[in-house]
Amino acid sequence: MVKKSKMKLKFLRRDSKRFLKFGKGKGKKASWRKPKGRDNKMREKKKGYPVVVSIGYKKTESSRGKIKEKTPVKIKNLNDLKAIKKNEIGIIGKIGMKKKIDIAKEAKKMKIELRNMNVNSFLKKNEKKEEKEENKEAKK
Repeated sequence: MVKKSKMKLKFLRRDSKRFLKFGKGKGKKASWRKPKGRDNKMREKKKGYPVVVSIGYKKTESSRGKIKEKTPVKIKNLNDLKAIKKNEIGIIGKIGMKKKIDIAKEAKKMKIELRNMNVNSFLKKNEKKEEKEENKEAKK
């Protein structure tokens, strides 16, 4: 078994490429299930078949739980954003739109990377929404 560095292996369920309900074309549905059939080629670990979860595929201890070699930090308000250090990446928590906009603007100023939000496109969409609302109010 060759240990692959830096590349994350995707362990696929048997026949996931064949059936929709097992995740064909859908990443979330392609969850791992251990192959248990009597003549199952994956269970027998035959060459040419998808890899099976086993010892030796674990990441190195230093890189576990990190995203792009940065420690993830949950952000729920502006103070959390300002407390982010150089080797950390922000993940926006479940917050309202008003706070989300403030955090996005501040992140753009401070040049902080956010994992679950593209700051530039989010702010552009928000500006377009504001313009539409202003036009509606002006027409009334």
